[in-house]
Amino acid sequence: MKRQELRIHHQGNPDTLKDRYLTFWADNRLLGLSITCVVQIVGLQRITHFPDSPAYVKGVVSLRGNVFPAVDLRQKLGGEAKDYNDRNCIIITKISNSLFGFIVDGVEAVCQVLQEEILPVPYFKNESLNGCFSGILKVPTESGVEKIIFLLNIQKLLSKEEFEVLALAER
Repeated sequence: MKRQELRIHHQGNPDTLKDRYLTFWADNRLLGLSITCVVQIVGLQRITHFPDSPAYVKGVVSLRGNVFPAVDLRQKLGGEAKDYNDRNCIIITKISNSLFGFIVDGVEAVCQVLQEEILPVPYFKNESLNGCFSGILKVPTESGVEKIIFLLNIQKLLSKEEFEVLALAER
């Protein structure tokens, strides 16, 4: 069965979109990303290796005339490389007018988040993670156990140098 792709249509009031988050899995962590950053979600595509790049940069993807870098989010956040399966997908985002694809372990849902529910992020020993997250969200489940969602700050996920190098790959 061929996986269908999801296109995100940013219609309506932008103020209502800013409180909606796409939640997804990477390295056994539930992460959230503002829906305003998401362009599209697609199944894994053919990835062309990008020479002399960090291990988390898997290469570039060509999709409907757009070429953009594919970053394994699990590895970017310090996790180990794993084989991909049929649950992996690519979340295509737009950062400063450049497209980036982030390979994730699976998509969970789109949820509404009230700003007052967002908790501050702790300081991480791994310096590269500081700034990557904008907050933490605790969500109750039917079983009574809370799920923890780390909200990504997509603008800070890549350093300025990484962004400049990878944005060149898109052109």
